[in-house]
Amino acid sequence: MSNTRSSAQKYDGFTEEERDAMKERATELKSTARRGSRSAKADGEADVLAKIAEMTGTDRALAERLHAIVKEHAPGLAPKTWYGMPAYAKDGKVVCFFQSAQKFKSRYATLGFSDLAQLDDGTMWATSYALTELTAADEARIAALIAQAAG
Repeated sequence: MSNTRSSAQKYDGFTEEERDAMKERATELKSTARRGSRSAKADGEADVLAKIAEMTGTDRALAERLHAIVKEHAPGLAPKTWYGMPAYAKDGKVVCFFQSAQKFKSRYATLGFSDLAQLDDGTMWATSYALTELTAADEARIAALIAQAAG
């Protein structure tokens, strides 16, 4: 019995999309180090808006609306890119982020929250949400989550 795998079963570790995201993160870290903290918020917003502009269709519409919700309900969160995705940080640490469906060839976009968001609700709670469209009720729920995350 052989321990070798056929080329169809070969595991390369990371997908091409994951490798691209890691490269984007390395670039973001270098860029932040060059800029310094004084201009980080303004440059971060420009970076987020540029990433949103690269998106198409539903992803772009969702990202634009989420960006507006964050600005309105949590103005203290600083926009920045994180692994090539629009994200929002408190004290330099990512609290929430948007992942387009297109980025990882998924069937839906995702609004995700880090553990810093403190969305605790009993002993079990959601930290990410699948998005296919945003209704008025969805926007209200997201605004409440964002405000809680910015806490």
